[in-house]
Amino acid sequence: MGKGTRFIMSQGEISRKDNSLCFRKDGKNTYIPIEATRELYLLNEVSLNTKFLDFAAKAGVVIHFFNYYGYYSGTFYPKEYLISGNMTIKQSEAFIKNRIEIAKAFVNGIAVNIYEVVYHYYKHDKKETKVFLNWLKHDFVELLVKTNDIKQVLFLEGQIWMKFYDNFKYFLPEDFLMNKRVKRPPDNPMNSMVSFGNSILYARTISQIYHTHLNQSISFLHEPSEGRFSLSLDLSEAFKPVIVYKTIFELVNNKRIQVSKHFDKKLNYCLLNEAGKKVFIEALENRFNTVFEHPKLKRKVSYETAIKLDGYKLMKHIGEGKLFSPFSLKEMM
Repeated sequence: MGKGTRFIMSQGEISRKDNSLCFRKDGKNTYIPIEATRELYLLNEVSLNTKFLDFAAKAGVVIHFFNYYGYYSGTFYPKEYLISGNMTIKQSEAFIKNRIEIAKAFVNGIAVNIYEVVYHYYKHDKKETKVFLNWLKHDFVELLVKTNDIKQVLFLEGQIWMKFYDNFKYFLPEDFLMNKRVKRPPDNPMNSMVSFGNSILYARTISQIYHTHLNQSISFLHEPSEGRFSLSLDLSEAFKPVIVYKTIFELVNNKRIQVSKHFDKKLNYCLLNEAGKKVFIEALENRFNTVFEHPKLKRKVSYETAIKLDGYKLMKHIGEGKLFSPFSLKEMM
């Protein structure tokens, strides 16, 4: 688990006890040092009170809430300490004047990273993926360059994901094919893992943006009206192939996640069980904390830090007009 990140997967009660977080379950207490906690993920029904929230806020702890199906419900975080009126004005101006170009950059970031993820399998004799790779490299690029309509940009994004899902059959076992993306609730093991992984990535992105001057509510690819933290939806997109899907593919192909052991299947939905969540979260946290040599900074950074760096790059674009290009897995090779 990443330092400072804590997950609570069971029902219980959380409160303040002296200078620690105290989680009480079945009459037993587990203590979590507040100074070692940066983020708290509540993945089940957990009772708490305002005294605890005040304690967490003063310690700078961000708390993410998830519902029964593993979906992100909301975030409690301390008073924004880096909020900038000047940046909010510039961010609003960028939305009005330059939304299309920024949205296209996000979609191109998705395509670049999906290409690298799928190309890995192409190199390992999954030659059936060549049609999709060629589309990403040629047809998609041409279509994206030509369009100046936000609906067309969103349509292209949808096409990327649909074609990506369709290629799963070339490198995943049949039990883990998606067929189609079903979210609420997920209807099979793959949809269950994607929904859960995307929710955690979205929450982690909220935390990273919190430590920048950006306004969480002003987004470019997603409509700002979609939610208070819609910018996190934007910034997380390019990281989905790198963090969520690569983690899933490795767990499945290495048989560390199995349908019979790690999922609860009901009539109309399928969810990771507690054992499955533990395996998945551990692998996902390892991915967040994996470090690589940053080509421009010339130092090692983690994938989690790379999310915040994308926020800084967006700020540079908004404030100084510098070219914005989301995180690229290709540049890290």
